[in-house]
Amino acid sequence: MQSNHTAVTYRWVASVYFFIAGITFASWASRIPDVQQQLQLSEAQLGTLLLAIPIGLMAGLPLCGWLVSRWGAKATTLLSALCYSLCLWAIGWAQHVYLLAFVLFLFGVFGNLYNVAVNTMAIAVQTHFSKSIMATFHGIWSIAGFSGAAVGALMVQLQMPPRAHFTMVLIAVWIVALLVYRWALPDKPTVNKGDKLFVLPDKALLGLGIMAFCCLICEGTMFDWSGVYFKKVVAAPAAWVPLGYVAFMCCMSLGRFISDRLVTRWGAITVLQASGVLIMFGLLLSVIFPHIWVAAIGFMLVGFGVSSVVPLVYALAGKSKHMPPGLALTAVSTIGNFGFLLGPPLIGFIAQAASLRWSFVLIAILGCFVALLAKRTDR
Repeated sequence: MQSNHTAVTYRWVASVYFFIAGITFASWASRIPDVQQQLQLSEAQLGTLLLAIPIGLMAGLPLCGWLVSRWGAKATTLLSALCYSLCLWAIGWAQHVYLLAFVLFLFGVFGNLYNVAVNTMAIAVQTHFSKSIMATFHGIWSIAGFSGAAVGALMVQLQMPPRAHFTMVLIAVWIVALLVYRWALPDKPTVNKGDKLFVLPDKALLGLGIMAFCCLICEGTMFDWSGVYFKKVVAAPAAWVPLGYVAFMCCMSLGRFISDRLVTRWGAITVLQASGVLIMFGLLLSVIFPHIWVAAIGFMLVGFGVSSVVPLVYALAGKSKHMPPGLALTAVSTIGNFGFLLGPPLIGFIAQAASLRWSFVLIAILGCFVALLAKRTDR
């Protein structure tokens, strides 16, 4: 058993890598309008181009788990951090739409490799603590997202072109990632060269994957449709349209720093069940009472609800006795990411066929599924 000082060092290094992941993605997201203007893309062209990221994410999934298990989380986290930020830098220099599409594809591949690697590292670090710490890591990612967005807004105000902005991020990431690497938790490969790239999940991992699927549909819906809901259903004044998204994001970030204490006290399954209930109740509250302040409270509850699910599902997947942590995480995140990609267009189809309020009712039902699946996982 490692000393407490060493375990804290491992936790600090993993937190740094989570922060790097969040600020790299947020740096790109904050400059999308500038990249669109730089290449003179229409809304339809931009939408089509952005599909390159999820395509890369899904295409690289089978390879991610194998690489993490073959090389170890420590080495793969460093490699993916360097390549992820390098792709960000290349986005700023891409002057042709096809080149940008290719770079965004790689951005998706390395972004997901980073996600699997750093979460595998976090699961290993968790074993050195008697209390839960997984959700805090994801909270740090959220704080990094806010920081990256703020820096991006500052760069826009200073009229700094994306290539200069991304170059500064690249340099900072490479320096920090290489500096802290020596203190990261050491690990060993868990698969051999002849082992399969991808293994089908067992029944327990399948349940965790479906739980992640339901939660990530809720997250994707909040990211893409909260503003539309406040504008069209709540009929909020223009200045208050972003309120729902802000309420959701703030509570999701805050919830990730609170939930570890709740898990330590009441256990992961109880927190997962409560999370599902909060998602369901929050969405139904905003559907039944589409008043600006009631809907905002509902979105706050949804933020608290989704905050714990993915970190806890990943932590439980990492305890699988049938698969190495890297492969188990890949299997669960594959199922979950389908939800993140499927959610926003599904809401659009239901809203077109019925109404946006009915589509939010469906998402509320998925929150109920999270609670039910958590109970089944406990059994």
